[in-house]
Amino acid sequence: MKRTARFTAWFALACLAGALALLQLPAATGAAPPTPLFWLATGVLALLALQSIRLVAALDGARIYGTLTAALFGLWVLYFWQLLVVAFDVPKVLLPPPSLILQSIASHWPTLWGDFVQTVLKAVLIGWALGSGLGFAVAVAIDRLPFLQRGLLPIASLTSTIPLVAVAPIAVMWFGFEWQSKAAVVVLMTFFPMLVSTLAGLKAAGKLERELMYSYAASYGRTLLALRLPAALPFMFGALKVNATLALIGAIVAEFFGSPTSGLGFRISTEAARMNMPLVWSAIVVAAVTGSLAYALLVQLERRAAFWHPSVREG
Repeated sequence: MKRTARFTAWFALACLAGALALLQLPAATGAAPPTPLFWLATGVLALLALQSIRLVAALDGARIYGTLTAALFGLWVLYFWQLLVVAFDVPKVLLPPPSLILQSIASHWPTLWGDFVQTVLKAVLIGWALGSGLGFAVAVAIDRLPFLQRGLLPIASLTSTIPLVAVAPIAVMWFGFEWQSKAAVVVLMTFFPMLVSTLAGLKAAGKLERELMYSYAASYGRTLLALRLPAALPFMFGALKVNATLALIGAIVAEFFGSPTSGLGFRISTEAARMNMPLVWSAIVVAAVTGSLAYALLVQLERRAAFWHPSVREG
C-alpha cells in the first residue's frame, strides 16, 4: 500500500511538472497561435491527468484520499480551462481564464467581502436557520397532533410550489430592499424540505424500540428525545444540506429583483450589465466556495452527531 501511494504521488507530481512546463509555451500564454505539437502535448497531458486521478481514486485506507481525488480533479479542470481558453483566444466576455478571475478577486476583495456579508451572513444564514427551525417545529407539532397533518401539510406543500421569481418581488415590497426580504424568501424555500424530512425521520424508529419505550411508560417527550429524534438525525441533516444550497441560490436570485448597493446577486446582475465578466465570475466563485464549505461543514457535523447510523458509517 505504501509503495502504491508513493508511486501515485510521484506520478501526480510528474504530471503537474509537465503541466507547468506546457504553460510556458507561447501558445499557452497567448503569444503565438497553437501548433500541432502543442495540441499533441495537450492530448498526452490530458491522458496523464486522467490516469493520475484514477490512481489517486484507487487508493484505499484513509478518508483523505477521497478529498485528494476531488482536489486533484478540480485542479486539472482549472488547468485545462486556463490552457484552452488562452489557446483558443476565447473572448473574455464569454469565458475569462481562471487567472483573470483570481486577479479580479484579489483586486475587488473589499467589495466582494461586503457582498458576502450582505448575502451570506445576513440573508442566507438567518433565513436558513429560521426556515429549517420552523420546518422542524411544525413537523414535531404534526407528529404530536396528527389531526394537524390534514390542515398544515397541504398548506406546507403549497409553499414549495410557489415560483421563486414570483415571490421575490412580493417579498421586496413587503420587507424592503434590505436583507430582510431575501431572508424571507430563504425561509419560504427551506421550510418544506425540513418539514418533510423531519416527518420521515420521526417515522424511522423501529417498531420494537417504540414498543419497548411504551412498555416503560415513557412519555411522548422522552420517547422523542431518546429514540425518535436520534433516528431522524440523518434525515434532518440531509434536509439541512439541501437547504444550505437552496438558501444561497434563493438569496442570490432574490437580489436580482431589488437590493441595496451590495450583495452577490446585486453584483452579478449589475456587473453583467456592464460586461465586466471577470467580476461576475468572481462573485460566482465566492458563492460556489461558500456553498461547498457549508456543505462540507454539515457533513462533518453529521458524522459526529450521527456516527452510529449505517448511512454515516458507510460514507
